Amino acid sequence: MKPALFVPLLLAAAGCAVAAQRSPAPAVDLHGHRFSTEFATDDASRERGLMMRTELPADHSMLFVFPDSEPRWFWMKNTLVPLDILYFDADRKLVSMQLDVPPCKADPCPSYPSDAPARYVLELAAGTARSIGAQTGDALTIEGDVGSVR
Repeated sequence: MKPALFVPLLLAAAGCAVAAQRSPAPAVDLHGHRFSTEFATDDASRERGLMMRTELPADHSMLFVFPDSEPRWFWMKNTLVPLDILYFDADRKLVSMQLDVPPCKADPCPSYPSDAPARYVLELAAGTARSIGAQTGDALTIEGDVGSVR
């Protein structure tokens, strides 16, 4: 092999090795089902959430990650699609569910609380939790880098 050709091949192989070490695409697993996910790990992304979205694919989710475990409540202001809101404790066990939560059509918007302190909140398309058989106590597996708030 000519030296001029060897160097680009070596660099390409090194690039593939680095890519293989990167974190996997963000995803969560719940009750035997996998969902691609978006992480909301800071105040701005948690406040924005799924606002103004006109659809949420059945295999997609948003995972809200908080720095601590507290009672949580969510509302649907500017959220255009119905959702299932699932609350998980610090051990990633499902502690509470608000199912088939409708979009808010007029102020004031109602809030949907957790029944116990939660550190993680998963939003899915409405009806998904019921269709996969999610139950209190189910474990949530998180894949991908959620940053320093893990």
